[in-house]
Amino acid sequence: MKRSEINRLLYEGVDFLEKMNFKLPPFAYWSPEQWKEKIEGYDEIFYHMLGWDITDFGSGDFYHIGLLLFTLRNGNLKNRDCPKTYAEKVMIIKEEQITPFHFHEYKTEDIINRGGGNLLIQLYNSTQDAQFDDTDILVSSDGRNYTVKAGSIIRLKPGESITLKTKLYHQFWSEKCTGVTLAGEVSMVNDDTTDNRFYIPAGRFPDIQEDEAPVYLLAQDYVKFVNRKNPLDTGGLNVS
Repeated sequence: MKRSEINRLLYEGVDFLEKMNFKLPPFAYWSPEQWKEKIEGYDEIFYHMLGWDITDFGSGDFYHIGLLLFTLRNGNLKNRDCPKTYAEKVMIIKEEQITPFHFHEYKTEDIINRGGGNLLIQLYNSTQDAQFDDTDILVSSDGRNYTVKAGSIIRLKPGESITLKTKLYHQFWSEKCTGVTLAGEVSMVNDDTTDNRFYIPAGRFPDIQEDEAPVYLLAQDYVKFVNRKNPLDTGGLNVS
């Protein structure tokens, strides 16, 4: 993806969040120059990859297959001393913009429609060899448990949520003609580098063409622009 495209999408995302009255922490809006001043006391942001995240899943077509999100809080699977066993994200999902089929080996998550359009989620159980299973799916949604057929699509209206257990394939998008969806994710610790199993192999983090300067840094930018250690290296993390 081009940095100019990412900048434009971030501006659009900020405008949408303001419209929805959803407030992000101050570091969401730091410039690259401000980040370079944050040397002491901010290890948790860098090592837990908090902040902006954008992907087209390697499709080259963000508006059809892509996602813009912000990680608000997270633990770290590679650091047993980390006190946080949970994570939270907010996602901005455009109409008919698909996050493709995937499941998680470790993470159980709740996906919540925080407002805007209707969120559609399609589900399959997985087989032992990570294929689609034709078995019925037990759905847990806002205190109700019920069974649906394999491949069923669940509609979440604003305020509604669903629990996605491990190894449950899911893809989601905002329903046509209902508007952009603001979705929340509350989950166990999140690790996008190791815990996503895509049904069709997909790239999780984009290669970025630096055709202009970044307005806000993505979590994947910290190594390059702030000269921090690789986020996968948890040695020396101070979480006190």
